[in-house]
Amino acid sequence: MNLSGWSCILSIAALAACASVPSDQVRKELLPTGKLRVGIGIGASPSAFWATKDPATGEPRGVTVDLANALAKKLGAPLELVVYPNSGEVTAAGPKGEWDAAFMPEDAERRKMVDFGPAYYLSTSTYMVRAGSPIRTLAEVDRPGVRVAGIANTTTARTAVATLKNTKVISFRTVDEMVAKMKAGEVDAIALGRESLRGLLPQLPGARILDGHFHAAGTAVAVPKNHPAALAYVTQFIEEAKSSGIVRRAFDGAGMQGAPVAPPSTR
Repeated sequence: MNLSGWSCILSIAALAACASVPSDQVRKELLPTGKLRVGIGIGASPSAFWATKDPATGEPRGVTVDLANALAKKLGAPLELVVYPNSGEVTAAGPKGEWDAAFMPEDAERRKMVDFGPAYYLSTSTYMVRAGSPIRTLAEVDRPGVRVAGIANTTTARTAVATLKNTKVISFRTVDEMVAKMKAGEVDAIALGRESLRGLLPQLPGARILDGHFHAAGTAVAVPKNHPAALAYVTQFIEEAKSSGIVRRAFDGAGMQGAPVAPPSTR
């Protein structure tokens, strides 16, 4: 190869290296404390949103933890995980400046509070009914006397409330509380994402997950409002993570081998 050819390759490599270096504005918006603070939710079973606690160490592990580590590595910054018991509290903490980036289900209410980048997972929500329940379909959930449990201030719970005309949704702060209430026979159905419900089946012998769904949404990266440089950076990060296999490996590591990675974003 002649000198001109080598010069061209070196120039491309240099441009690629520069493109991955965060600008001063990106660092100002994503690393105001010198660390990357990532908001995540901890639950009883893993999903594209829920991380879990390692039984041996007590440390968070899961899809969002893997993505947070990958983003911190790309930024060349130390990572601090900011843990919450549900997605509603993750969202509410954004305007308070408690985290610099986060991962959560996207909906219209959340878009009022944070800015979303691309989805890395497209999820569906349905109901799990207790062992011995006569309920067989989504329509049969919407009957007087049926007790439905949902996580307060979450996309799934809000949609359940909006779509159920004859049934009241009882709000809880954590998944563990809902599981305990179902074990005690105090709720008939749990409204949650399908992947999370599958993870709960071992804790609730005889429980069944209903076919179909009452809500479908993306789980996406988010940043606080009015952080355009941060939003552009995490958008590029998620698209690269989807195409490079980072998201796929995170799903597989969390036991979500059948979960599809969201397609490239068109926004």
